[in-house]
Amino acid sequence: MSENIDISVIVPVFNERDNIQPLHEQIASAMKTGGVDYSYEIIFVNDGSWDGTAEVLGGIFSNDSNVTVVNFRRNFGQTAAMQAGFERARGEVIIPMDGDLQNDPADIPALMAKLDEGYDIVSGWRKSRKDRAFTRRLPSMLANFIIRRITNVGIHDFGCTMKAYRREVISQTKLYGETHRFIPAVAQWLGAKVGEIEVNHRPRKAGKTKYNLSRTYKVVLDLITVSFMNSYSTKPLYVFGRFSIYSGLAAGFSFVVMIYQKIANGYSINRNPLLILGTILTIAALQLIMMGLLAELMVRTYHESQNRPTYAVRSVLSHRENQSESKLEQ
Repeated sequence: MSENIDISVIVPVFNERDNIQPLHEQIASAMKTGGVDYSYEIIFVNDGSWDGTAEVLGGIFSNDSNVTVVNFRRNFGQTAAMQAGFERARGEVIIPMDGDLQNDPADIPALMAKLDEGYDIVSGWRKSRKDRAFTRRLPSMLANFIIRRITNVGIHDFGCTMKAYRREVISQTKLYGETHRFIPAVAQWLGAKVGEIEVNHRPRKAGKTKYNLSRTYKVVLDLITVSFMNSYSTKPLYVFGRFSIYSGLAAGFSFVVMIYQKIANGYSINRNPLLILGTILTIAALQLIMMGLLAELMVRTYHESQNRPTYAVRSVLSHRENQSESKLEQ
């Protein structure tokens, strides 16, 4: 395998035919800004586009040996596209960015400079965001507030794709669902140092946005998953056991009250609703313990089993690989 390079820029694209050619030119220009000449590669991941994006990417690949193109068989989503790019990246620093020209490649030198201050991850902050207030900015502000409170990671814009990661940090990360926005949180939990800088955000000039309000609930659910995995990924019995203890204590209290009512007031045990409540709570406690034990077995199987990809590749165009790849979805 060839030696590593300075920067890998990863660009997931989905129906961005009119944006990728100028984006490619801007990235190449940014690599030589300020007297610095980075060695780099650009990995475009075509996430099942049908608008001619694949043909444009093929032309860019033919004229630039720094470009790699990964074409998915269908649309698997941004997180899977980023994972595919991460797995092929050779750079010591990995910088993902959107393919819609709203992220500005001119910010790459600033991200690199911030990394040089001793950070493992530098997150972009779209402080002056050029999106619609109700459908984009307001839900994003709410989501970022919730994420900050739950993760205790003090960055303003988890949803900004443009971030700089040191290779050793991202190589330990496996992405599922839409968890790419939570990489800084997961990395900080593992001891990484996370920083943030303001980045330029530009209005979309071509193509259509793929984001809407329906993504908000997905972010919340993924946040719950990430928080659970951070706290209990290797010890799920703790969370199930906690609720089992609560249920068992409530069951015991119900039985004690029922017996007291029988002795003090002569209430019939058979007709006392506390008998049913206590029985249900006892069964719930046993079920929670069994679920925790099953989760422990599943976690061990998960950590010891072979990793499976979350995407299926149709073909790869690469100057480092003389053959195309073809993987069936698993």
